[in-house]
Amino acid sequence: MWIDGEEVESPSGEQMPVLDPATEEPVDSVPKGTRDDARRAIDAAEDAFERGKWSDPYDSRERGRILARFVELVRNQEDSLSVLLTREHGKVLSESVSEIRSLENTFEYYAGFGGKIFGSITYTRYGKDPLELKVARKPIGVCASIVPFNFPISLFAWKVAPALIAGNCVVVKPASTTPLTEIMMVRLLAKAGVPKGVINLVTGPGGTIGEELVTNRKVAKVAFTGSTETGKRILQLASNSIKKVTLELGGSDPAIVMGSADIESAASALFTGRFRNTGQACNAVKRVFVEKSVGEKLTARLSQLIAEVRLGPGLDRSSTMGPLNSAEQLRIVESMVEDAKARKAKVLAGGSRPVNIKKGFFYQPTLLTDVNDDARILNEECFGPALPVVEVEDLGEAIEKANMTRYGLGASIWTKDEGERRRAENEMKAGMLFVNYRPFSTPEAPFGGVKDSGLGRELGFEGLNEYLETVSIRTYMG
Repeated sequence: MWIDGEEVESPSGEQMPVLDPATEEPVDSVPKGTRDDARRAIDAAEDAFERGKWSDPYDSRERGRILARFVELVRNQEDSLSVLLTREHGKVLSESVSEIRSLENTFEYYAGFGGKIFGSITYTRYGKDPLELKVARKPIGVCASIVPFNFPISLFAWKVAPALIAGNCVVVKPASTTPLTEIMMVRLLAKAGVPKGVINLVTGPGGTIGEELVTNRKVAKVAFTGSTETGKRILQLASNSIKKVTLELGGSDPAIVMGSADIESAASALFTGRFRNTGQACNAVKRVFVEKSVGEKLTARLSQLIAEVRLGPGLDRSSTMGPLNSAEQLRIVESMVEDAKARKAKVLAGGSRPVNIKKGFFYQPTLLTDVNDDARILNEECFGPALPVVEVEDLGEAIEKANMTRYGLGASIWTKDEGERRRAENEMKAGMLFVNYRPFSTPEAPFGGVKDSGLGRELGFEGLNEYLETVSIRTYMG
């Protein structure tokens, strides 16, 4: 673990193994932290915030320079970091490289806010009295970053980069299955010049470390990415001390393909949007609603693309899809597909574990049609490589079905008709809409959902603002 500028073990002496999902063999182990470890990290962060120079409003340009140095250090170790990420997560090496570069892009973007965190000044009168009304933006304090397993490095950046440039101090809690590359990132942040206590990392069970971070009154802000159920629990716990909370939760993102669409482009985007990262993405395409006139053409092309997938260990450069991250994740995805099959869904591709791979948490990329409206895969979040395709009569039916879940993270539509596009923009209930393009994230645009998919936004200026306190200062000018 990393607390107050030093690598430390937990006094408990207990360790947690980190497994390679492709082989089920140990990669390494990390300390099984306790509440006391989390408190030590929180105390270190609070001390750095209250007594150090990091949070000085005059030093944001220096913070930006340090974040830029960190980006260069990461770039110099891109190859080794990508291998480590693949070993602990399972994703293919090209996807690990892409994720490391995503972190670089995010830190580079927020480093650019150095010297640019500004407020405003307005003059008015209150009755006859002249007043200066100043709005200042200040760092919040100690921020907890609870990072999931699916994109541990990208989402580390989404939380840590804006928190640091704003002048906050951070305690990171990585997922138990993917902590290793994040530990390396914290080391590199310290090497880049982040002072002791400003960045801390504690490994251990979510029910122990996570709960301490959420309930501890010294923590002013919690940013969490994960399941909706856990997010609701965090919101309840955080309310006891009225913390700021950002929740990036589950999604069951719909995609609509209309008869006017370019089917080749749509199929390619849907394939990537569903099966990248072995389907383990919050804003992946998880349900497709296609106009009947082009349904068969779309599923035929998707079947062809799936047939070209080479399933195998992520470090094997011939592999194009790796395993799921854990045995539990494999079990959940498998149970959802079996539920759809029991409800008479037709399997056009995949539908089971691969028979030729004996070890690891592998599942075949799966394409389903004729899926019953009650199937779990249409109503719950499927965090794996399975895609249901449902034929519809028109856009109205497609939008109705797209909006039928409790989730509202992302949504997409493929159409060449301007009226259909505008109707989708107005009627689809999601925090993000992708038009004639696959789901993606970029540091410049806010990311987040509505309904049970979350609270607040990450990325963009909106993401930075989540880590700043707005202070109103009123000065009598008489």
